[in-house]
Amino acid sequence: MSIDPSAKIASEVDLAPEVKVGPGVIIDGPSRIGAGTRILAHAYIGPYTTIGENNLIGFGAIVGHEPQDYAFGGEESYTIIGDHNIIREYATIHRGTKPGSATRVGNHNFLMALSHLAHNTQVGDQVIVVNGALVGGYVELADRVFISGNCVIHQFCRVGTLAMMRGGSRTSRDVPPYCIVDFTHTVRGLNLVGLRRAGFTSQQIEPLRQAVRLLFGQRGKLSAALEKVKAEVPLTPEVTHLLEFIQSAKRGVAVGPRQTADAEF
Repeated sequence: MSIDPSAKIASEVDLAPEVKVGPGVIIDGPSRIGAGTRILAHAYIGPYTTIGENNLIGFGAIVGHEPQDYAFGGEESYTIIGDHNIIREYATIHRGTKPGSATRVGNHNFLMALSHLAHNTQVGDQVIVVNGALVGGYVELADRVFISGNCVIHQFCRVGTLAMMRGGSRTSRDVPPYCIVDFTHTVRGLNLVGLRRAGFTSQQIEPLRQAVRLLFGQRGKLSAALEKVKAEVPLTPEVTHLLEFIQSAKRGVAVGPRQTADAEF
C-alpha cells in the first residue's frame, strides 16, 4: 500500500492491499477501495462508495459525490464501481439520490476526461464514454455501448447493447441495441464495426441488418414495422433482443432519418 502523506483519508475507509493513493486525494467514509486500485492526485472519493479491484481513478476525478438533485436530502445512498475500470481526469460520478439507491458501474469500462454520470446511472461492462459526454440520472448503458465526445443523454433513457452515439449527438429517447445514432436520436444504420469487433458473425449480422432496415430505413408507424420484422426476418437471439428492447421502451425509441438517402443500411 502506498499513501501520499498529503492525502486525507477518513477513519471509516477500508483500503485493501496494493492500493495507491496520490497527493491531495480526499477519501470520505464509510467507503471501501479494492486491491490494486490507483487513485491519482487530487481525486475525491465520496462516502458510501465501493470501488473494486485494479481501477484507475484519474487526476481530479470525483467519484461518489452528492447528486445534483434538489430532491436529495443527504440520505445514505451509494456508488458502486466494479473492477478494471479507467476513470480519467476530472470525470464525475454521483451517488444515488433516493435513500438506499445506487449508481453502478460494471467492469472494464473507460470513462474519459470530463465525462459525467449522474445519480442512479447503471453502466454495464466494456462501455466507453468519451470526453465531455453527459449522462443523465437513471440512464442505463448496456454492455459495449460507445458514447462519443460531447454527447448528451436525457434522464431515464436506455442505450442498448453495442449501440453507438456519434460525437455531439443527443437523445431523449431510448437508443436501440446494435445501432448507430447521431444528431437528435436519429438511427443511421447498424454498428457494423462494433459488431465485428465483438465477434459477431455474418450469420448474426445479416438478420440484424434486415431488421434495422425495416424498422428505421424510413420513418413510419413503428408497430407496423415490428410486425413486418417478425414476419420477414429470422428471429435470431439478436433480432429478438432488438425487438424486445423496442417493445419495452417507456420514453419512445430513436427514429430513422427523414430521407432514406441519409441512411447507412
